[in-house]
Amino acid sequence: MSAILLVEDERDVKELILLRLTREGHEVDAVENGEEALRLCARKRYSLAIVDWMLPGISGLELCRKLSGQQPILMVTARADAADIVLGLETGADDYVTKPFEIPVLLARVRALLRRGGSARAAPQTSIYSLGALCLDAERHAVNCGGAPIDLTPSEFRLLFALLRGQGKVLSRQRLIEQVQGDGVNVTDRTIDTHIFGLRKKLGACGEFVETIRGVGYRIKDT
Repeated sequence: MSAILLVEDERDVKELILLRLTREGHEVDAVENGEEALRLCARKRYSLAIVDWMLPGISGLELCRKLSGQQPILMVTARADAADIVLGLETGADDYVTKPFEIPVLLARVRALLRRGGSARAAPQTSIYSLGALCLDAERHAVNCGGAPIDLTPSEFRLLFALLRGQGKVLSRQRLIEQVQGDGVNVTDRTIDTHIFGLRKKLGACGEFVETIRGVGYRIKDT
């Protein structure tokens, strides 16, 4: 059973999410503002926080800034513009669901974040990241797909490393630009798209693991 913090000021939405999470076997503390959420977090450790953006008092965005790094954060909000999604993810949210949403989709995102959060706490630090036939060894700076070595440029390697390290997490183009900077070139959104295109092509069959999140960025599939 996981302890989940739900911060949602729309009563009907809060009760619906609370009911379904409880049926899934989770322990849920539901509050309607950021101040109450921070008080609870000061006394209790949560496996996941589900946060609405438009809250009274402290906004969900500010709450994400304060809670980021303590537990995974799923932002659930009616703000569906690409710029808002990017801002939410860059502020600290690990995933983003827009209203109105389908409950099965929300529950699937919750399960994925709980799996990832649990694995991050349990797993020791490693330099080797693998997914299916894809394997990256950070210390050896080596990548292979199905045992066949793949020759990547430094930028492509850093992109793949960032994506694998945050498996399942959407990385905005701006976040990926920060990973690539250092080559002495002016990195732009278009440059990132070009690097991803080249990366997918070189990965061959393993390229299918790299997903495009339209208007936001990219992620490695969370299997």
